[in-house]
Amino acid sequence: MNKKLTLSVTAAMLAALTCIATMVIKVPTIGTNGYVNIGDSVVLLSMWILGNPYGALAAGIGSGLADLISGYGSYVPGTAVIKFAMAFVGYLVYKAMTSGKIPKTAAYIVSSLVAEAIMVVGYFLYEATFLGYGVAAAASIPSNMVQGITCLVLGNLLIQALSRVPYIKGLMVEKR
Repeated sequence: MNKKLTLSVTAAMLAALTCIATMVIKVPTIGTNGYVNIGDSVVLLSMWILGNPYGALAAGIGSGLADLISGYGSYVPGTAVIKFAMAFVGYLVYKAMTSGKIPKTAAYIVSSLVAEAIMVVGYFLYEATFLGYGVAAAASIPSNMVQGITCLVLGNLLIQALSRVPYIKGLMVEKR
């Protein structure tokens, strides 16, 4: 089968999974009108499995779609860019680390830390500037950190399991 078609279909599937993971488990956050979700775990999987640009596009589109469907229209542009940046930069870190003698597990952990830091800082900056919350946007930092840590752990557990599945293993960027 055509490699680009396989990557495109897989990216579409991961975008849908990102959207679903974001929407299915929502824990409302106090004082921010937002919610904590597990969508970032699929964002991380997208970057590790597909790399750039497919993984980053899946992350941005799936997360933006979740905000659109959930009624958070003002967040759609910010979410799409932040999640794209998470996966894009996170994959660059992962790729740089795995090109040397650093163990994959360490590369997964460090790249997910970088990605989740982009999420926390990205939402603070988006809310402070584009949404006009100013310094009050800092109220979302703790809940975004909880989401980041939760998804970092979940994403790392999932990639350890999924990387053993022959089909997923064949899709992963280092196997192409």
